[in-house]
Amino acid sequence: MAQKPHINLMTAGHVDAGKSTLIGRILFDSGSVREEEMRKLKELAKELKKETFEFAFVMDTVKEERERGVTIDIMHRPFNTQKWYMTIIDAPGHRDFIKNLITGAAQADVACLVISGKPGEGIQEQTKEHAWLLRVLGINQIMVVVNKMDAANFDEKRFNEIKEEILKLLKPIGYKTDDMPFIPVSAYTGDNVVKKSDKMPWYKGKTLIETFDSWIVDPPKSLDKPLRMPLQDVYSITGIGAVPVGRIETGTLKPGEQVIFEPSGTTGEVKSIEVHHQQVDMAKPGDNVGFNVKGIDKKEIGRGTVVGKPDNPPSVVKEFTAQVVILNHPSVIAAGYTPVFHAHTASVACTIEKIIAKIDPKTGQVVQENPDFIKAGDAAKILVKPLKPLVIEKQSEFPELARFAIRDMGQTVAAGVVLDIVKAK
Repeated sequence: MAQKPHINLMTAGHVDAGKSTLIGRILFDSGSVREEEMRKLKELAKELKKETFEFAFVMDTVKEERERGVTIDIMHRPFNTQKWYMTIIDAPGHRDFIKNLITGAAQADVACLVISGKPGEGIQEQTKEHAWLLRVLGINQIMVVVNKMDAANFDEKRFNEIKEEILKLLKPIGYKTDDMPFIPVSAYTGDNVVKKSDKMPWYKGKTLIETFDSWIVDPPKSLDKPLRMPLQDVYSITGIGAVPVGRIETGTLKPGEQVIFEPSGTTGEVKSIEVHHQQVDMAKPGDNVGFNVKGIDKKEIGRGTVVGKPDNPPSVVKEFTAQVVILNHPSVIAAGYTPVFHAHTASVACTIEKIIAKIDPKTGQVVQENPDFIKAGDAAKILVKPLKPLVIEKQSEFPELARFAIRDMGQTVAAGVVLDIVKAK
């Protein structure tokens, strides 16, 4: 396991684009899911009258997800390519579950934007929202997969139409599209996922798996930075105690080290560390780890807590300055507005204390100082005060922990990055 570099790949896209089916197909065709497991899932799909959903069920393990046919939470599944040891994060497309999508995006190195090639589907509202979020959350490596080509008779014209549309969406938000891969696939029939398709002779590019190996550049190396690890959860295991689980963003973690959990300030000693159920002597950035820690109370830590070392603890902020882009809001946003900010795995209500300036999103130049309000489409610099303790870092020091999304009324209102912080006493 340790031989190959580890990378986190996330799938994003509209609720019916076939993301889960695509991942199920990747895992099955690459041998990560066994024949008998697949056979059981096929029978289950029939029983639930969800024929064609058997591959999706590989990722959608929750009963409610299977019955409704949607992905609610984030699932992690490891698999190997020639070059990478990959963890696939299947993030939900459904708008009610976007909070989980943000958590997924905060952990990903690369994203696969999945669009349905089926006539009448194509680019939809959520495809746009996801593209924006990926951009603001700092995922610069993005590949586009046009799925359900079987429903479009493997037609080159349909593929080119979608490609044109997606370029119009991605270019203005700042994506470099020159060497961006666009891959026509059918996840359900397996065309161009792991195996080359004979039904699309017009497509001269690589399969999806080959693209992972040829196109993805090396994952970020943040070994020499101080430790920062946002927790996704904390489990209590009988006879062992508290086991925090999360992904290391920067730094390293070794057994025997003292760690600090912020914002609670609790400290403890790391007893042992596991990555995908295997004990390791050191965990590195990008690793999804669970570790056993002595001397802490489970009540004091949880999702949103960030682990660091006592000599360089994660920053608990009193207030912070940020740059935001307002994605959609029915009216206007003024000082005093208190929505929920989602940063790494934390979600905390914060008040926008002041709108410092309105900015031109393309150039970053100030357009107006101290505007009374901002609205959808605007970019601005704001001063923010969290209502309860929040760990967040500035972009120049820990970009991995500086990105956030703002949600209100069941939708993503804005997204942004932290420029500066004032630490809490």
